[in-house]
Amino acid sequence: MESRALAKYIRMSPQKLRRVADLIRGKNVSEALNILHFTPKAAAEPIEKTLRSAVANMLNDERSSKVDPDELYVKEIRVDQGMALKRFRAAAMGRAVKIRKPTSHVFIKVAQIGE
Repeated sequence: MESRALAKYIRMSPQKLRRVADLIRGKNVSEALNILHFTPKAAAEPIEKTLRSAVANMLNDERSSKVDPDELYVKEIRVDQGMALKRFRAAAMGRAVKIRKPTSHVFIKVAQIGE
């Protein structure tokens, strides 16, 4: 049995989020939450929130009501690039310089150990 969660338009670059996502790929859910809670990176917060959502989706599913949270692991975690917000800033000699503010999408899939 699998469950998934998707967080879209996170206001952080995918490169920063992927660095934290690599820490928990394939780990047990309780161990992954512990790692994320004590990781001193801002990217750990949205990933932890998405992981908790995936676990809650698994536990609240009617088909998997007999699932023990300690038997779950992070089967897949993917960080994709989202739409970039485009802003302009004043520059020298009356010009404008484009500023791109990146966004990301985080996809997490959890499954039972042994599947």
